[in-house]
Amino acid sequence: MEKAAILQRLQVPGIIAILRGKTAAGMRGAVEALLAGGVSSMEVTMTTPGALELIREVSTAFAGRVLMGVGSVLDPETCRLALLAGAEFVVTPVVNRDVVTMCNRYAKPIACGAFTPTEALAAHEAGADMVKIFPADTLGPGYIRNLLAPMPMLRLVPTGGVTPENAREYIKAGAVALGVGSSLVSARVLESGDWAGLEAVARQFVAAVEGR
Repeated sequence: MEKAAILQRLQVPGIIAILRGKTAAGMRGAVEALLAGGVSSMEVTMTTPGALELIREVSTAFAGRVLMGVGSVLDPETCRLALLAGAEFVVTPVVNRDVVTMCNRYAKPIACGAFTPTEALAAHEAGADMVKIFPADTLGPGYIRNLLAPMPMLRLVPTGGVTPENAREYIKAGAVALGVGSSLVSARVLESGDWAGLEAVARQFVAAVEGR
């Protein structure tokens, strides 16, 4: 998929589910539940054992339906392995120019992590397609609005503490998408396999960002 099309899909409906667990084994059920709930963009963190195998499996089994990315990428070598496994986008917690270069080489979007205005601009100038603001709940939706006032060119993706109750406020503040972890795909859900419950929460998030 071309880079522009990937960026467009990440913004519709704008929920990027973060899969993080003790193992990637069994996460296919979570992928299916998220998709059924209207969330088709998701990332598995490289802190999850078996992440590359999950990316490969999902990219093959759900081709065209799930936009599978990789998170917690810290170096270009890991980035390349994930892209070769089928990751369509990359998320880093920091600004690493070598990782940005690798994503550009493979023409895949990257969201670099930042918190302060200086870090956000540095991420943009390094070539990041999006800027992951983390932890977003520290300052809330108003911070997103304040960052965009002098830097409207930034594509901000608040991550950390995003819930169905505040998701719409982040979008109204100017966020292009939201990174959602434990408030959507919790450790309890992954351990219990409560896929019906996960689907229901996914629907809540989609409804929130769409203003329903």
